[in-house]
Amino acid sequence: MRTVDVARRAGCSVQHVRDLEHDGVLPPAARTATGYRVYDETHVRSALAYRALAAGTGPVEARRIMRAVRTRPLPELLALLDAAHARLDAERRDVGLARRAAATISEEPIGDVRPSDAMSVSELAVALGVRPSTLRHWDAEGLVVPRRASPGGPRRYLPGDVRDARIVHQLRRAGHRIAPLRALMPELRGARRRDEVTAALAARDASVDARSRALLDAAAALAALIPPV
Repeated sequence: MRTVDVARRAGCSVQHVRDLEHDGVLPPAARTATGYRVYDETHVRSALAYRALAAGTGPVEARRIMRAVRTRPLPELLALLDAAHARLDAERRDVGLARRAAATISEEPIGDVRPSDAMSVSELAVALGVRPSTLRHWDAEGLVVPRRASPGGPRRYLPGDVRDARIVHQLRRAGHRIAPLRALMPELRGARRRDEVTAALAARDASVDARSRALLDAAAALAALIPPV
């Protein structure tokens, strides 16, 4: 089988096949007496497995896994695959958290803050019904950080910060933990309308589904490359 034959069956370019062989993703091709590469079904399966893995895990991790197919013991290869699935599972849980968070804050305005909403630490604590120490903890965790109107002046929560504090307060009351909120708040903070949050979460959901399917396809391709136990 020629390089071009592998490229056609794998759905990639001739140069990409050569690059994959150079990177150790494909096993070394045999050579004819005149120096031409000769490929077989193993190279096609390896290229197809890599393409599916790259869609599911990204090209860097896909190369690492494909090299492990030929160079590492089976338990180490399986551990890499398990880790890839675990990362997707964690991301899927994060999307679920974000969906529940978006539902929890459905009554809070995402935009349309008012200048009069600016508050001091003590004023905001009273408004939310929490202790000032709670706000300081949120500040230390990077969830809601007050500003200074002038160097050395008192710290105040600007209108957008007050909105974020209300959102964090609702999410904390709903049982959301600090660590996931630290990752979630920039996404909620960057959206100006609830429909933007919904659209962003739907896109993340679709991305996780697509990568999960790609890993399923990769597993089938890899099974043909791994000797039976």
